Amino acid sequence: MISQKGIIEGLLYISGDEGLTSEKLSLVLELDEENVLSLLNEIKEEYLNDENKGIELVDYAGKYKFVSKEGVSDYARKLYEQLPSNSFSNAALETLSIIAYKQPITRTQIEEIRGVSCELIVHKLLARGLIREAGRAETAGRPYLYEVTEAFLDSFKLGSLKELPKLPDFDSQQEEKDLFE
Repeated sequence: MISQKGIIEGLLYISGDEGLTSEKLSLVLELDEENVLSLLNEIKEEYLNDENKGIELVDYAGKYKFVSKEGVSDYARKLYEQLPSNSFSNAALETLSIIAYKQPITRTQIEEIRGVSCELIVHKLLARGLIREAGRAETAGRPYLYEVTEAFLDSFKLGSLKELPKLPDFDSQQEEKDLFE
């Protein structure tokens, strides 16, 4: 039978970038939160102190999740640089388009437009050097703002963002009229 720590590791793994709170883990494991926090701290120490592990457990704003250790970042960059520049998923293309047309823009604003989470895609685009952090928004939580880079322009053979195709004008009243005719 798998240990409680093993179950926590598995749950954190499948939760991905969203992470899990100790309260949620406590409910799922049917343990008091103090025990869950103790197990989380044990896992955190084990991963942090083991040089053979490329990931570690972090706690950001009360959510626990696995992230790659700092020593992995150069290799991740190489990995994404070696991928052909034209191998973009539809989700990556949508996210890039939104950033290019709306920059600077926060991840939350991108997600509102796309209607789905895009944290992982943003991390991949950052690692590939196609977007960069462009400061922080002057809103609650001061989220990062993102903009496209020169590498983005190069990948799409653009001299500047002015060469992006014009977006069609959207006339909601005309569309509504067309729907009812």
